Amino acid sequence: MKYNTRPQAIVLLADGTIFFGKSVGVKGSTFGELCFNTGMTGYQEIFTDPSYFGQLMVTTNAHIGNYGVEMDESESDGIKISGLICRNFSYFESRPSADITLEKFLEKHQLIAISDVDTRALVAYIRDHGAMNAAISTEIDQIEMLKQKLAAFPSMKGLELASIVSTKEPYFVGNPEAAMKVAALDLGIKKNILRNLDARGVYVKVFPYDATFEEMEAFQPDGYFLSNGPGDPEPLKKPIETTMKILESNKPLFGICLGHQILALAKGISTYKMHNGHRGINHPVMNIATGKGEITSQNHGFSIDKTQTENHPDVEITHVHLNDYTVAGIKIKNKPCFSVQYHPEAAPGPHDASYLFNQFIDNIKQYQAIEAI
Repeated sequence: MKYNTRPQAIVLLADGTIFFGKSVGVKGSTFGELCFNTGMTGYQEIFTDPSYFGQLMVTTNAHIGNYGVEMDESESDGIKISGLICRNFSYFESRPSADITLEKFLEKHQLIAISDVDTRALVAYIRDHGAMNAAISTEIDQIEMLKQKLAAFPSMKGLELASIVSTKEPYFVGNPEAAMKVAALDLGIKKNILRNLDARGVYVKVFPYDATFEEMEAFQPDGYFLSNGPGDPEPLKKPIETTMKILESNKPLFGICLGHQILALAKGISTYKMHNGHRGINHPVMNIATGKGEITSQNHGFSIDKTQTENHPDVEITHVHLNDYTVAGIKIKNKPCFSVQYHPEAAPGPHDASYLFNQFIDNIKQYQAIEAI
């Protein structure tokens, strides 16, 4: 598509603010919660991460699409964001291993995207005013209609989305002859989490978000995993109930992001919607036990209550986000159960926190040793 023939498009915010740009390709309108990611790379992984379901993504990196799309690097079966907003969109890929251009990838999934937006101004605006619903549209002559639809669009607060992105049927990943078995609750699981478990000799059975403890326990796992995912954690009553029973079993448990919030809720710690959330691959976290800092990949708009966590007799804070001192990790005292509010599997991002998978494996081996006695 020639640059000067692209139709105009807009970003309409819930408060009536409008930012202008040009359509990348697919015409129409799309709605979602507006958020921004500060990562310099990894747009394909971000767009296909189920945790971003229902969100309009603003990329702070000025150039998107440069290296195209390599299908094996997707984190799910397709694009999960509701729309894309960027500064400069590249219609050509420069990576020899790319399968297709990002333009073709967006067209395949009918994703509405807008470029030539002043993303620095947009990010500064929502940074100050907080995450809010918005619309991307090429229907620039239908502003009042868009405002009405946007006003009726549900808030992310109280919105349960895990059921939409979760698997409908259980499936297996890894070698059936592996020495360890893990039952994973799919709240919106990323493929690279499963790759990390498989690489460490784990046979994984992935269960739908609403699986009961009894269904998961029938697999006779050596440990449990609670995945990442989109939406507000508090409406997820069944996963919270399942997690409570997992804790009673005293088997090893590892939770990531939404799974971290579910673990906290299972212990009676409440969650809250953040002003903006953490989304990027450069977030600093302090490991309290080691005193070492980690640069982490993060993607969440909710957090667990810090005061309640500090005062909980059974829960210990293990990691803290160094930008705002929110809780970034917890463990359950006297149980082999822990969770973090970031992505140790990266994809995209640094690998400072990959040791957490090894910690989970060590907990499983210790559990197996005790069971063997």
